[in-house]
Amino acid sequence: MQPEPAIPSTSFMLWREMSDTYSRSKLGGFYYLFAWGLLWFSSSAPRQNLLLWGGGSLLLLGFFSLRRLHYPPEPQDPAPMRRWLAQHWSIIQLHALTWGLMLAGIQLHPGINASHLIIMLSVVVFGTAIAFTFPMRMASCALAILLVYLPSTAIKYWQGIGGIGESIALTIYLGYLGLFLYRWNGEYRVSLERELNLLQHSEQLDRLSRTDALTALGNRYQFNTLLPSWLASARRYDSNLSLILLDIDFFKRVNDKFGHSTGDLCLHAFAERMRQVFRRDSDILIRLGGEEFAVLMPDTSMEQAVQLAERFRVDLAAQPLELPGRGLPLTCSVGVGSYLPLCDDSAEAFYKRVDDALYRAKERGRNRLELA
Repeated sequence: MQPEPAIPSTSFMLWREMSDTYSRSKLGGFYYLFAWGLLWFSSSAPRQNLLLWGGGSLLLLGFFSLRRLHYPPEPQDPAPMRRWLAQHWSIIQLHALTWGLMLAGIQLHPGINASHLIIMLSVVVFGTAIAFTFPMRMASCALAILLVYLPSTAIKYWQGIGGIGESIALTIYLGYLGLFLYRWNGEYRVSLERELNLLQHSEQLDRLSRTDALTALGNRYQFNTLLPSWLASARRYDSNLSLILLDIDFFKRVNDKFGHSTGDLCLHAFAERMRQVFRRDSDILIRLGGEEFAVLMPDTSMEQAVQLAERFRVDLAAQPLELPGRGLPLTCSVGVGSYLPLCDDSAEAFYKRVDDALYRAKERGRNRLELA
């Protein structure tokens, strides 16, 4: 079994940003429609210029649908996520530009007398909403704010609508938005890093809880968790599941003769020897405790399991374990079994059947393999 990789920080950051962008964007188009309707029905002659008002509504409805229907890809490869983010930000910015030009257009239209107060409030409110909702990418967000802010504000300056105080206030508020966008972007990045650190810490703790500290194999907790679920899967899909149990022969003599530190080195070297033989990605290598080990082998027939187990036993007997300063000859007893639906009505029954085979191997002289 290969070590489980840590959560990739780049992929997580992109997935989180993509998820947040979509969830915050898909409802944003509704408020443009609402504000446009407010401008329409608060104008001096809402029954006139119906083509312009109706066309604007359809255009905003199209953007609303586009933002909702531009679904994010599966969070697997960073490249599609980056591509989706670039595309969705283009939609947001194009929507912002369209809104800014629509506000500027109704100010320039001679047949429309819309509320200047509502127009300016729309500029300020939507600029603030963009800064607060989309601080993930500061440059892209700042551009969207300017696309909302500048067209109608430029028309206001050009036509001399409102007093100088209003113009100064709008300019100051734009600078204020820039400062808060910088702050909100920093807070968003910090929150992402904290979430990533928590996930990685949780993953590390979970991995440690399932790993034997001495050999870096799985531990009994992992074995007790996996065996019932894989047994249920084998039963459901009528697939093979084999189990190999190994016990180092006369390991107490190693501890008594050379000391427990050498015994620990021996266990570590034994685990490394197991990795050399049982090296398929699907093989789960376990230290059950003491000098007893296990290999859980899904989709593996009895014949395949016996072949690998016997190869391991023969090689171990023929080649001493390499320890610092010495070679240590060792043998092991082996029990091998495959799941049998008629015999193994539970994980405990399956394990006991293979464990009984292991004890038969020890009783019949050790350094041998017995079938369950």
